[in-house]
Amino acid sequence: MPPLRLKRYLLTGLLTFIPLWVTWTVFKLVLGMLAGIGAPLVNALLGALALVAPRAAATLNTEWLTFIIALLITLGALYLLGWVANRVIGQRFINGFDALLARIPVVQTIYGGTKKLMAVLQNKPSGVQRVVLVEFPRRGMRVVGFVTRVMLEEGTGREMAAVFIPTTPNPTGGYLEVVPLDELTPTDWTMDQAMAFIISGGAVAPDVLPASPSPRLPTDNP
Repeated sequence: MPPLRLKRYLLTGLLTFIPLWVTWTVFKLVLGMLAGIGAPLVNALLGALALVAPRAAATLNTEWLTFIIALLITLGALYLLGWVANRVIGQRFINGFDALLARIPVVQTIYGGTKKLMAVLQNKPSGVQRVVLVEFPRRGMRVVGFVTRVMLEEGTGREMAAVFIPTTPNPTGGYLEVVPLDELTPTDWTMDQAMAFIISGGAVAPDVLPASPSPRLPTDNP
């Protein structure tokens, strides 16, 4: 086989393999996290089964089977939690649980802040585009951000936006910037499009990028 053709085939194979590997890595991370939640319960069930049926417990106590059972338990629990949360009784229970956690200072800060962030990202904003572009970490460079809140600056009355800037490829971490609202570049991207852009490192992106807003000229107050 000619060296040029061999090089081309190897490069094509590598470019075909990398997206599959990234997808598998992300799914493995997410599935492993979900299975890790249900693993203690599976271990407890196997321990109880070992007392009455040691041979059956030994047969079931394999890594792959434990992983699948733990994953199914976690997914079932999440489905049940979502079903309960959509019922009146479930909402009352969750509200009571929130009120209980609100009495614990450190826990309330973490739990309450995370819950508010999830609620903000799930709900459609009114008046302000959720997905924006921000000049960060310096002028001339822009990143994707999510507007979480709009505030008024004391004294000037200028509108300031709190913008969460997730990192690539793990969007669960990031930065929080307070940016003047008129310096943000609005987009028509959905949350799904923005998350795909971030996780893929920019490989999955629209063909057209929104232009930066024109700088406002200072005006004299009468």
